[in-house]
Amino acid sequence: MSLWEFFKQNISEILQLAFEHLLLVVIATGAAVIVGVPVGILLARKPQFAKPVLAIANILQTIPSLALFGALIPFVGLGSKPAIIALFLYSLLPIIRNTFTGINGVDPAVREAARAMGMTPWQMLIQVELPLALSVIIAGIRVATVISVGTATIAAAIGAGGLGMYIFRGLRMNDNNLVLAGAIPAALMALAADFFLGWFEKSLTPNRRRTVATANPYKRLATVSILLMIALLAIFFWQKKSGQTAFNLSSNNLPNGSQVRIVVGSKDFTEQVILSEIVAQLLETKLSAQVERKFELGGDLCHRGLLAKEIDVYVEYTGTAFAAILKHQALTDPREVYAQVKEEYEREFNLEWFAPLGFQNTFAVLVRGEDARNLNLQTISDAAQYAPKWRAGFGQDFMSRQDGYPGFSRAYGLKFSAPPREMDLSLTYRALASKQVDLIAGNSTDGLIDKLDLFQLEDDKKYFPPYEAAAVFRKEVLTAYPQIRDALKLIEGKITDAEMRRLNYAVDGEHRSPKDVANEFLANLK
Repeated sequence: MSLWEFFKQNISEILQLAFEHLLLVVIATGAAVIVGVPVGILLARKPQFAKPVLAIANILQTIPSLALFGALIPFVGLGSKPAIIALFLYSLLPIIRNTFTGINGVDPAVREAARAMGMTPWQMLIQVELPLALSVIIAGIRVATVISVGTATIAAAIGAGGLGMYIFRGLRMNDNNLVLAGAIPAALMALAADFFLGWFEKSLTPNRRRTVATANPYKRLATVSILLMIALLAIFFWQKKSGQTAFNLSSNNLPNGSQVRIVVGSKDFTEQVILSEIVAQLLETKLSAQVERKFELGGDLCHRGLLAKEIDVYVEYTGTAFAAILKHQALTDPREVYAQVKEEYEREFNLEWFAPLGFQNTFAVLVRGEDARNLNLQTISDAAQYAPKWRAGFGQDFMSRQDGYPGFSRAYGLKFSAPPREMDLSLTYRALASKQVDLIAGNSTDGLIDKLDLFQLEDDKKYFPPYEAAAVFRKEVLTAYPQIRDALKLIEGKITDAEMRRLNYAVDGEHRSPKDVANEFLANLK
């Protein structure tokens, strides 16, 4: 499918994501203007406070965006709230600094003339200083807006929606159309904001203003604000008429009068989205539940979301819970791992593990298929002798977790030609296929393994623990809605390794939507 055809087929969803993206930026930047401009004016009146206040704003802007999003989650939960707060904090510095600079840049002779005319400080601010400083202030808002448009793409990692969802999804599925469908509108949005605010900034400069018909800057500012509000309202009502609303992309049409409301979460890779979609559709069908989807959450946000009661259920893997969350040394017996995880989750977190879904998604140590055939590689031990000439690439999760790279390299005596490249898991597949690295650790049920002609080496030393997939629910929710247990029994033990890989390939290889793939699986469920 060409990019143009993709845009035509998905124009409704692209517009909705663009509106979510725009709304995040407008709310955050608008709040920053409301706070930042008065603070800048205050600093101009009290310059002794300028240095510490600007230093604090500067420090806030240096915090990596994903770290700031994650730090806000325990306080405000997942979704758009932490995203808006983070974008608001990033927008403060250019607005405060430019307001401070603009007010201080007013010619002292002009101020003196205003005082000589008998103006009060308030009249001098409104009628003299702000109009002369407005172009500089708009320049700060312009910078803040462009920063927010770019940073908002990362907010998709915490379930805030926006065009970043397409970018992350495209990287994960190795689908350039999806990446470009998210990146191009985001870039156009940034360019449009830069051009529009740049034009507005120039029209307000004192020399330029003499040549334009409207000399009152407040009237011009009010006109622009009203036009922006009209545009946002028009898009909002258009979406409402078409049955979609912002910040609600992943929610289906909810049944009216339903008494059961469940929030389903997922991690940020294809298999998780499919499994969570299966759980969500099952609850909607069997319980007529109102299901809110908070999908594609990075890192351990799903677990943290459960503990913070931001989500009610997601699908976890026993090995991940055992090693990465409970911090135990790896075991190889699947029954022992499941029993221990189930008991400790209930005791420590008040969470309940359901029966496994039927498949395991263990770490898959992968090499290119042509290398495996040429070198006759079957096991990780076979590959260890070539490691000194190879480069490895691993996801951040694999590099940091207890059952990840440190123990793995020791178990097999792996020494690569250079330290492993740490990158997003979805990018490791691309890097291996394009010969940027020679060995990666992916997921054993990933559909990209077949699509990219990769070969999974056997874990002949049985280093990795079992990773059985199962739904994890908050017990409070199960107590309130006990009928959930009967609904989820329909999929327990029903997904084999081969079936899971087929479902993943339907999304990653055939580029079908997870919602359609999940619906088809449930329709064929016996």
